[in-house]
Amino acid sequence: MRGIITVLGKDRVGIIAKVCTYLAEEEINILDISQTIVVGFFNMMMIVDLSDNTHKFDAVANGLKEIGLDLGLEIKLQREDIFNNMHRI
Repeated sequence: MRGIITVLGKDRVGIIAKVCTYLAEEEINILDISQTIVVGFFNMMMIVDLSDNTHKFDAVANGLKEIGLDLGLEIKLQREDIFNNMHRI
């Protein structure tokens, strides 16, 4: 199973480091990552491998949400299949 992580908010030092450190601690592999900064606003999307972590999806999602609250960002984790269905044309 793969997941989609989105990170949105005002840019600041350490955003990528905090998110990636958390994922490494949870033994979640990053498959792809894209980030942009537009006029001081940070936007990142990650595709991650959750194959070995399906039993703790909610815990990981909550952990990412807490990091977002600490940094003043919105961080969400969604299952890839749900994300794809939500964004179908």
